[in-house]
Amino acid sequence: MAETAAALRTVAHNVRAARLRAGLSLEELGRRAQVSKGALVALEKAQGNPNLATLVRLADTLGISVSALMQGPPEGRVRVVAADAVAPLWTGQRGSEARLMLTTSGPAPVEVWRWRLEPGEEYPSHPHQAGVVETVSVTAGRMTLLVDAAEHTVEAGQTATFDGSTSHTYRGAGTETCHLVMTVHLPPGPGSAA
Repeated sequence: MAETAAALRTVAHNVRAARLRAGLSLEELGRRAQVSKGALVALEKAQGNPNLATLVRLADTLGISVSALMQGPPEGRVRVVAADAVAPLWTGQRGSEARLMLTTSGPAPVEVWRWRLEPGEEYPSHPHQAGVVETVSVTAGRMTLLVDAAEHTVEAGQTATFDGSTSHTYRGAGTETCHLVMTVHLPPGPGSAA
C-alpha cells in the first residue's frame, strides 16, 4: 500500500507540474482531456485512483508520455525494471493486464509495455496524438489487432506496427493467453505524448 501511495504522489506532482508548465487551469485541462475538474483536483492531491484511459488522455493533452506522469527522478545511467515491480495500469475482468515498464529518454522517447491478454478479452484504445507509432511483438499465444475496424491476426513470433493516431483495439485470440511486448514511439520534441 505504501508503494501505491508513493506512486500516486509522484503522479500528482507530475500532473500538476506539467499543467502549470503548459499554463492550463484545472478547468481547461479537464475540458481538453475530458476529465472532470473534481477528478483532477483529487489527482493533484494524490487522492483517487486514475485509470489508464485517464492517464493517457492527460498525457496526450499535456504533451508528455504516460510514464513521464508516473516516473520520479532518474536513478542512474542504466535502469533495470522487473515486471513484478511495476503495477498494472490496466487489468481486465478475465486476468488480462498491461504494465508500462519504462520510457526511454531523449528527443523521441519510446514507451515499453508488457501485456497479457486472455482469450476474448480486449482493450480498446482511443486514438493518440499525430506522430505516435505503436509496435506489438507477440511472444506467446495470438492476438487480434483492430486498427480502424480492420482485424489483423498477430501470432507468437510476429510483430506488427501501426499509426497510433487511429482507433485501435487489442484482443486476446485463440485458446491460450497472449503475451506481448508493445512499444509506443512518441513524436520528437518537448510535446511528446502517448
